[in-house]
Amino acid sequence: MTDRISRRDTLKGLALGAGSLLGGRANALPAGSAAADAAAQPAAHESAAHAAVAPRQIRSYLTAPADEQRLAAQQPLAEAPAEGELASLWVDSSRRFQTLLGFGGAFTESAAVTWQKLSEPKREEVLRAYFAAGEGHGYAMCRVHMNSCDFSLGNYAHVETPGDTELKSFSIARDRQALIPFIKGAMRVAQHPIRILASPWSPPAWMKSNGEMNHGGTLLPQYRQAWARCYARFIQAYAAEGIPIWGVSVQNEPMAVQKWDSCTYTAEAERDFVRDHLGPELARAGLGHVNIIIWDHNRDLMVERANVVYADAAAARYVWGTGFHWYVEDDFDHVQQVHDAWPDKHLLFTEGCQEGGPHLGSWDLGERYARSMINDLNRWTEGWMDWNLVLDMQGGPNHVGNYCSAPIIVDTDGDALLRQSSYYYMGHFARFIRPGARRVVCAASLQQLETTGFINGDGSIAVVAMNRGAKPLRFALSVNGGRWLAELPARSIATYVG
Repeated sequence: MTDRISRRDTLKGLALGAGSLLGGRANALPAGSAAADAAAQPAAHESAAHAAVAPRQIRSYLTAPADEQRLAAQQPLAEAPAEGELASLWVDSSRRFQTLLGFGGAFTESAAVTWQKLSEPKREEVLRAYFAAGEGHGYAMCRVHMNSCDFSLGNYAHVETPGDTELKSFSIARDRQALIPFIKGAMRVAQHPIRILASPWSPPAWMKSNGEMNHGGTLLPQYRQAWARCYARFIQAYAAEGIPIWGVSVQNEPMAVQKWDSCTYTAEAERDFVRDHLGPELARAGLGHVNIIIWDHNRDLMVERANVVYADAAAARYVWGTGFHWYVEDDFDHVQQVHDAWPDKHLLFTEGCQEGGPHLGSWDLGERYARSMINDLNRWTEGWMDWNLVLDMQGGPNHVGNYCSAPIIVDTDGDALLRQSSYYYMGHFARFIRPGARRVVCAASLQQLETTGFINGDGSIAVVAMNRGAKPLRFALSVNGGRWLAELPARSIATYVG
């Protein structure tokens, strides 16, 4: 495949979330339940049937490079004069859109092994930083790899025995060494459901045209059914460990031939595999509630890929929605187009990170995250997942040298956690916009004022606003008729809660 459509040629890594600095979880639903699925249905544009009451006060939380402010509580906003030349950020909570599933990151073998190298207090600090509600991000949606990925210590598969189409040798023993303890630790600290998406980077080498897990290749026709059964076995094996799988994607980045674990599918091949093998197999195994996600690659081709699958009713009936990444051009309009063309299907950001090493101390990291999150959420995306939760000082380990950044970099020698700007920027969403929240109308009069807004199940309104410019922005924040005076310092982000 060309560089344009590969996820990246060199590197990868990071993680994100969903939480609550402001109290208990709103409308928490068991992951994968019928009620959760119904609540997550993309809502049509609603008429102003909801009450739009102005908050009594607006609290604000700021992250800015000046004075080392990181998710720092500020004084409540003062009321703004009724008239003036101020720019505006306008919110009306009576107009509501999609329901949020949550924010989160990825459990990878590399992240899990790095986490295990920490002392017990530091391991607990990582878990609380990401998964605890109140003091942490309260992540509620995460990803895990089936078989190995680039952020594993090496290639491995859950069925290593060539020709074992009956899966007699199927095993998740390797996952029990690091991955599963990491996930269980997160579940213990979270004390709320974590929806987990399982994604394969490659089938076992013996099922592929090139005979190896790396460098692309395709799934051989004679092994399609056996490979579909592997998904079911993986879901069942994790359930036996007390870890429910909420969904599966068909293939991570199916248009990328990489030097690491990869496998290519045309849109037609993905459609046929879902329709003839994966969908029916999950149904036969009593796993029809597990959501199937297609594409799981960059925004550039998501419209064309969705069209091929959704045009086939027999395939589309098995598909929950489209997953996407950010590694080429932004193409935010493609996210909107997929929603507009197929409003009954869902949208999920399944992976993003800063490539090329750890980028320690970079402020650009957080701004890249927030810009993507704002634009994706404003185009009907229902969940947003970062890549690796933690990585080491090199941006690994990675079995092919594909080093990346993560929101928390771990100094294993010094037993220290280095929180990057991406960690704090993600917190401005995850801590205040909780699962079950609904996006509301939110618009700014300045393009430089990038913003999105949600109403939580408890009625609180959370508005995220970012200023990537070199000068401060002063504006009037209008929420349901109330009007407050706000200012964003240069290169800062704030969440306003009322």
